[in-house]
Amino acid sequence: MADTLRPDTAVPVDVDRRQFLTWMVASPTLVVAARLGLDLPPGSPVEAGAMAATEAMTPDATSFDIYIALRSDGRVVATLPRTETGQGITTGVAMLVAEELDVGLGSVEVRTADADPRWLIQLTGLSSTMRYLAGPLRAAAASARARLVTAAAHRWWLPASSLTTANGEVLAPDGRRAGYGELAQDAASVLLPEVSPQPKKASAYKVVGQPTGRIDARDIVTGAARYALDLDIPGALPTVVARPPTLRGSVQSYDASAALAMPGVMGVVSLPTGVAVAAQSFAHALAARDALRISWAPGPASHLSDADIRARLRDEVGARPLPPLFTSQTLEARFDFPYLAHAPMETQSCVAHVRGDHAEIWMGAQDPKFAQREVATALGWALMPQRVTVHTTRAGGGFGRRFFNEPAVEAALISRALGRPVKLMWTRNDDMRQGRYRPASHHRLLAYLGAGGSIRGWHHRAVIPTVEFPHGLGDVVTSLIGTLLPDVTNAVFFELSQHVPYSFGLVTQQLREVSIPIPTASFRSVFSSQVVVANELFVDQLARELGRDPVELRQSHLTSNRLKAVLSKVALEGQWGRTLPPGVAQGVAVHEEWDSAIAHLVEVDVSGAEPKVVRVVIAADVGLPINPRSIEAQLQGAAVDAFSTTLSAGIHIDAGAVREGSFADYRWLRMKHTPAELKVHLVRSDDRVGGVGELGYPTAAAALANAMARATGNMPTRFPILDAGA
Repeated sequence: MADTLRPDTAVPVDVDRRQFLTWMVASPTLVVAARLGLDLPPGSPVEAGAMAATEAMTPDATSFDIYIALRSDGRVVATLPRTETGQGITTGVAMLVAEELDVGLGSVEVRTADADPRWLIQLTGLSSTMRYLAGPLRAAAASARARLVTAAAHRWWLPASSLTTANGEVLAPDGRRAGYGELAQDAASVLLPEVSPQPKKASAYKVVGQPTGRIDARDIVTGAARYALDLDIPGALPTVVARPPTLRGSVQSYDASAALAMPGVMGVVSLPTGVAVAAQSFAHALAARDALRISWAPGPASHLSDADIRARLRDEVGARPLPPLFTSQTLEARFDFPYLAHAPMETQSCVAHVRGDHAEIWMGAQDPKFAQREVATALGWALMPQRVTVHTTRAGGGFGRRFFNEPAVEAALISRALGRPVKLMWTRNDDMRQGRYRPASHHRLLAYLGAGGSIRGWHHRAVIPTVEFPHGLGDVVTSLIGTLLPDVTNAVFFELSQHVPYSFGLVTQQLREVSIPIPTASFRSVFSSQVVVANELFVDQLARELGRDPVELRQSHLTSNRLKAVLSKVALEGQWGRTLPPGVAQGVAVHEEWDSAIAHLVEVDVSGAEPKVVRVVIAADVGLPINPRSIEAQLQGAAVDAFSTTLSAGIHIDAGAVREGSFADYRWLRMKHTPAELKVHLVRSDDRVGGVGELGYPTAAAALANAMARATGNMPTRFPILDAGA
């Protein structure tokens, strides 16, 4: 039996902590106002902005909503106020619109919105995109369909209820038909549709829920898809930056004479973050950058190395709390997690053109409105962010790294100094050694046992350097709080996002923040990437101590029926408990977040020189699966991420400098290391739309570590496991 959830058609009265977070990253102003029952007066800025949003996209389109416009040729233009970072949201949006409008998927064109105040939130994160676009998109498309039918009914003098729609046309019983394009202008003026404008029931879906290839797949594999550095902005100068050897170091002095004398060099600009070189090509720019003679001041972390950081985190864990009454035994575990680089395949990049009192930025930002504000502030226009236009391009991965807009700020400053547009590229070394990182952490977990093996309590204290959240949750207020009070933002986010899904008596989880001058950022699944992994490892330790099967122990204490269902599914499909060869073992883990539930079963073989993941079974309940193929791809990608950082990939700090510089030493799994069998099963309990992008990381990491513990007899306590220093 699945847990039930209130319908998402209205603002919930009893808002729990996850709903609070997700409502903060909800729909654009127009839809939020409708949900709150607010009237938008005709001619108001919000209403006018909503109606103008899609009209500005294409001259021959008729706007039906802030989301939907119809072209005269019948093609549908949908606006996406989030950033495509490879997660497949473009295809999901097209599927939702095609479903409700009864058009072919190939007839829907999805365009990404620029930074625009008409959208309340444009943040791509917290696994929120499809959760909070699905409802408004369905409503907009269904309303457009109802108005098209009404317009056709008026044209033909027929009852609207007698008409149907198919393949982008309105059909009459007598055989007459009219394409959406020819009806669009009349339909846009319909105020009261004569058929229901409500979206279809999920049981009637023909497009949504079907495994579908990406609509942009051909463009991606042929190179037609345009990322920031692919854009042909006339006169844009290829630009790179010489960066300090230590984190947040600075320039003391520099000599650019040799670089300026080199062929193709167009200019050198000093920045707060380094020294930029612009040239006729990236080859010229890179060669000239290497010819710069720079004296660097060390950064604020130059006195810190890995051992110092680990010791500091351990020292901050504090004394043990008093156990609950009648505790007969206390179990303890400690875990250390490293700093991690996001390492998206596309490094940071940006195109900028600053002219007088206006700037244009092209980049794949995860929050283009925050990028707009940051660039405006850097240019001295903090009170006039509208002077900066941010064009959102697709991005080659994000994972939290693209919330931060250093490339945009740098590119804007360089462009203004040179009086030319610039095309700024961060190299892989730049991205690895002067980027932002998931913070390291230390965890102490305590389980309190009573008579007869009863579990009387659970305590988890996580010591984590402050995660920087200056972007907030995508709005100005939480951004301001995240900038001025980062400790408060972290504490609130931790409390809202972290919970233990087991009935383990008195359960407490605490975040203890530490100030360490190493730049941080949220990472895929944020705190869960460490907290949930530690929890699930400790559940296995608890099962060993009590002599119980890890699956049985979980099933008997889980408080969520959705988690019980996905755990049962992986145990069944993965044949949990079967006899395995020597050196081969299985591990499981479960997690529930962002309106979704997931379980992993991982099978690992440690009989060789290095452990190898040989089999993975994933079961996920994401509610309504808009595109099962996209969900499968995201969960598979998250698993490879998790296996990489659990086994071999981690950042090392040496006297304030990052040791790793590329995938040569930041040891991500290669194709030969990935499991031959990686199956995803979708378990559907209801029709809510759950989050997927961050869901698959924590349990993949935990299940692998649990499998390693069962295979070797030793529970991993420091990650990555294969790090020589672990």
